[in-house]
Amino acid sequence: MSEIKSFFTERAPAKINLTLHILGRRDDGWHELESLVAFSRFGDLLHFFPGELLSLSMEGQHIAACGDPEQNLILKAARNLQRLLPDLKLGRFHLIKKLPVAAGIGGGSSDAAAALRLLARANGLGIHTPQLHQAASETGADVPVCLNPKARMMAGLVERLGPALKLPPLPALIVNPSVPVETKPVFQRMNIAPGEKTGFGPHPNFAGALQPDELWPVLKKGRNDMEPAASMIAPIIADVLAVLGGAPGCRIARMSGSGATCFGLFDSRRNVMRAHKVIKAAHPAWRVKPCVLN
Repeated sequence: MSEIKSFFTERAPAKINLTLHILGRRDDGWHELESLVAFSRFGDLLHFFPGELLSLSMEGQHIAACGDPEQNLILKAARNLQRLLPDLKLGRFHLIKKLPVAAGIGGGSSDAAAALRLLARANGLGIHTPQLHQAASETGADVPVCLNPKARMMAGLVERLGPALKLPPLPALIVNPSVPVETKPVFQRMNIAPGEKTGFGPHPNFAGALQPDELWPVLKKGRNDMEPAASMIAPIIADVLAVLGGAPGCRIARMSGSGATCFGLFDSRRNVMRAHKVIKAAHPAWRVKPCVLN
């Protein structure tokens, strides 16, 4: 009973790139981008048992793709924070893995961010503690934006985070065709030379609070510049986008991150549920999840 009373729990929500503009590639080889991110209300679940030896156990249908637990970003984040705060109270993590791996929705980064939030709660640290954010940055590029999972712009090598944005709740359907896509091959397929600018066009402005009727035309001006390259690696992405885009009430169909997960934004939750039923029946191998993004 003592263990039941002493554990903490955090949800690690899926991160969705509503837009993803690749601006170019720096001389050191890293790609610069601008992206509007939002978060789902579903994701992985992470438990933390303070006072035990630092370790990680996992369950769920996707754990085979997670690799060696000792190399997991959850433990990397914990060790990074302990290095910065030597008196940090550690413990045992248990991950219930619901999000697919290599899917373009930041599952591993969100797990690491959830681990940092759990360590902060167990050690009486505020979310704005500088060491918490430093540990997030050292753990992975997408971990800082997942640390406080709210819609916002990120730019550069995703190290520049804008303020939280007040997006209206967006009824969405998330579809993963059960095909993993690694980020590195997508960038290689884009073939942007070091020092080259893409010139694909400016990112729309999402400053201020936008109402739904104002948000749609601005969102439609955005894009995911990795979508064509990812679709060449995994042609099924084009199929998913066609199915989503053709669903009644779908306003925008787009890929998230480097794929292969795609999302459709709908005009109502009723149309989301209708599309979910039809797509799930027609494509039983696809992972189809209705949700709300904000």
